[in-house]
Amino acid sequence: MLTVRSRRTALAVVAAAGLLGTVVVPTAAQAADANAKRHKTVNLQLLAINDFHGNLEPPAGSSGTIKEIDPATGKEVATPAGGIEYLATELRRARVPADDSITVAAGDIIGASPLTSALFHDEPTIEAMDKLGLDVSAVGNHEFDEGAQELLRIQDGGCHPTDGCYEPGRTFKGANFNYLSANVTNEKTGKPVLAPYWVTKSQGVKVGFIGVTLEGTPNIVTAEGVKGLKFANEVTTINKYAAELKAKGVNSIVALIHEGGYPASSVYNYDCGAAGQGISGPIVDIARKIDPAVGAIVTGHTHNAYACSIPDPNGVPRSVTSAASFGRLFTQIDMKLDKTTGEIVRPSVKAENHVVRRTEKASDLTALVDHYQKLAAPIANRPIGYIASDINGRGNSDLEKPLGDVIADAQLAGLAPADKGGAQVAFMNPGGIRADLVHKASGSEGDGVVTYGEAFTVQPFTNMMQVKTLTGAQLIQLLQQQVSGSNAAAPKILQVSSNLHYTLDLRRTGADRVVLDSVRLNGAPVDPAAAYRVAANEFLAGGGDGFPAFAAGTDKLVGASDLDVFAAYLSGHSSAASPLQAPAQDRIKVIGPGSDLD
Repeated sequence: MLTVRSRRTALAVVAAAGLLGTVVVPTAAQAADANAKRHKTVNLQLLAINDFHGNLEPPAGSSGTIKEIDPATGKEVATPAGGIEYLATELRRARVPADDSITVAAGDIIGASPLTSALFHDEPTIEAMDKLGLDVSAVGNHEFDEGAQELLRIQDGGCHPTDGCYEPGRTFKGANFNYLSANVTNEKTGKPVLAPYWVTKSQGVKVGFIGVTLEGTPNIVTAEGVKGLKFANEVTTINKYAAELKAKGVNSIVALIHEGGYPASSVYNYDCGAAGQGISGPIVDIARKIDPAVGAIVTGHTHNAYACSIPDPNGVPRSVTSAASFGRLFTQIDMKLDKTTGEIVRPSVKAENHVVRRTEKASDLTALVDHYQKLAAPIANRPIGYIASDINGRGNSDLEKPLGDVIADAQLAGLAPADKGGAQVAFMNPGGIRADLVHKASGSEGDGVVTYGEAFTVQPFTNMMQVKTLTGAQLIQLLQQQVSGSNAAAPKILQVSSNLHYTLDLRRTGADRVVLDSVRLNGAPVDPAAAYRVAANEFLAGGGDGFPAFAAGTDKLVGASDLDVFAAYLSGHSSAASPLQAPAQDRIKVIGPGSDLD
């Protein structure tokens, strides 16, 4: 349970001025102060994070920077940010001036994590979150990477059912914070997998938090991870439990939603506008439909930074925030609670994102990271390849990414032999590329050396590779499904092996964006009636990310894991004398604007 941290007594300064005979229209802030005269209020601070993904160490490459405007030059710069030691310091500092402070998260705290956390099934990250004072979190889609039973173990504790306990005499205690999954239910019982909401008190005022993950989780997680689960609509679920909370006398309500939006600017402190016109994506429609009883919304999933105002169903502005990802930012949300009505005083809500600058480490988190780094070192520090320069994946905004090319080539090379599946072409989903390969050394391995830990950070899911037979017609459908069907609104451009080339015309719409007579495999047109052996990871091969053409494939052969295939390719295609070069990105010709799809 939360221990409320009392820091200081609030100071209320009310000033009013006007000329005789002049009508003064109060601002929202003045209205809030006037209301405070009539109703006693108390201050509450929320500190919010999202999409941490087990990044205990400072993230490398573009994943470890935040875009901001340099006040000296007025130009956009990339500032190094993130790392649990620095995040803990910044959160602890931020809590000092607050009367009451609650630390919240909007999901994906674990999953798709670097090796230092993932090797131990993310137990280190849960321990770290407890140390830095996390109180409550929504469940994100990646919390289901290992299934519902593993998520319950993460909440309740106990040794891993297969790998056991990692140190003699030490059992994992589980999370001290509360995981919430209001819209994720057991198919058989219809009951939520975890608690739908959590209620605490702030200076006598009840405050409720409702947590939901995105409804489309089954489309982006392996079938095994969501087996036996149902994912309900976010809005319907939140409104249902908001009514339940109100019936119980809880009128200050905050929604923690693992779904997000896309601000018009990538600068972390971009102003979305008073009516939220500077942000797009699923969260806009969701926020406009959520019950006005919810006073603030904390979001995630899209890894973007924003502190916006989006009107509720009554047209009243409401705070909607997200703190990017990987612990590079946190959001400070200050508000007043009306002690008479028990409600959040909506005009008082002020939200701002803050950069987690790498200036001062929290010693207790340093000790935790050091401990797990030493346990992981024999595996993590093993060199497996060499690169001549940065090969960007997550940090590349192009539709065809250099690291995506490398991964697809690795999958084709690993699965082309007849006894491995006889693959003729390979595809990689862009969302599965979680980082960049960075030339600068992350430790003592030396510049240009790729360690197993670094490769793991790029591909942390350990999905098994598959080879399936698709007809030429299905292969064309696969390309078209990148920009049509469930991917029409937000296209997902697959990364392809070097023997496939085609043109993507973004001036067109839907499936027509794929220029059919441009598609060439090994220099020849694809024959709709011919059979082709196609390689992909098990998530994609099962139809994930909106690619049913993959699921229709036949003659499945299961191969090695995607990580093993990737590591083998790096070892076999690079050396200290001949490091791997970044590919030329010449497989997909894009006509028209394309950066808005990424």
